[in-house]
Amino acid sequence: MTEAKRRVAIMYGGKADEHSISCISAASVLRALDEERFEPVLIGITKQGVWIVDGEDPRAWALDSGLPEVKQVEGSRPVVLDFGQGCDGFYARNADGTLESLGHIDVVFPVLHGPNGEDGTLQGLLEMLNVPYVGCGVLASATCMDKHYTKVLLAAAGINVAKGITLDARSLNAADEFVSNGADLAAQVAEAGLEYPLFVKPSRAGSSFGVTKVEQAADATAQAAALSAAVFEASKHDWRVLIEQGVDAREIECAVLRPVSGEPARASLPGEIVLDHRAEGDDQFYDFDSKYMDASASHVEVPAHIAPELLDRVRETAIRAFNAVDATGPSRVDSFVTADGQIIVNEINTMPGFTSISMYPKAWEATGLPYGELITKLIEGALQGR
Repeated sequence: MTEAKRRVAIMYGGKADEHSISCISAASVLRALDEERFEPVLIGITKQGVWIVDGEDPRAWALDSGLPEVKQVEGSRPVVLDFGQGCDGFYARNADGTLESLGHIDVVFPVLHGPNGEDGTLQGLLEMLNVPYVGCGVLASATCMDKHYTKVLLAAAGINVAKGITLDARSLNAADEFVSNGADLAAQVAEAGLEYPLFVKPSRAGSSFGVTKVEQAADATAQAAALSAAVFEASKHDWRVLIEQGVDAREIECAVLRPVSGEPARASLPGEIVLDHRAEGDDQFYDFDSKYMDASASHVEVPAHIAPELLDRVRETAIRAFNAVDATGPSRVDSFVTADGQIIVNEINTMPGFTSISMYPKAWEATGLPYGELITKLIEGALQGR
């Protein structure tokens, strides 16, 4: 007798800045999904936060066709949840107001990046529904979404993190775009002993949105202006803003996997982000365009071309960081590796990009775990329980 397919709700889009990247990730997941074993139920989330079914099929979306968006189109229907019914509580509202069941949902795969998808809010909702889901739980999701608290936990676990300070932008003068706060910001940087260049970033955002590199300026006035502009840009994405000292190092990323809570975590071969324009003297960093829009700006090398002993230490550090935040499912641990072999963990992404060019699936492919099998392991792990 043929075993019934497990029904997997694939969720994508969302209100975060990474909306389009989530759509592309979901398209890649759907194309790799073993549909002999799993039946996908597509739930898109618009930029306004409306959950819909029967929208545009994401399978055709690709980065080279532009940045897609979940939209309410003719025939699409809003999703309604009944918390009392758990896995049977997913409905679509028809045009006449009646509710139609979406059927039993065995597991949710939230291919969502950023706030309201990767930050513990959705995970808490699914916990309340008592529906299994792929990925980290509420605490790990919330902690890793907030770079400030990630650093607090990692430092407490004895893991090196970048030197920096955290600001509350709500206390600054938005009326003049923080210009009047520039001198004080420069003073705080000096008091903390931070050396230029600096990276100013929102604490709770992803895909390098709102990140600015601030170089040493010629004079105090120019320095204050550069800092205030960078903090203002970051504050558009989050009121909590980090100012971190730049690290002269290679950017090494490691994919970590624990499909079932309680099992030992595994780390892939680490990969390196290589910024191709740096060889031409371009003062480039890994921003949104380098990640997704400009194929000539960067490329991924897996495994990273570093000494085997150092590769092993990067993998060990990635697992330590993963365990320190009590992560489950997939996570990508991003680190800086200095010329003298120091490893500094930059951040942990609990729902890393799953696009065709993303590091997470590429790293596992290089380690011997093909993309389709990776998706299957994640879904089956969630079905086994947290």
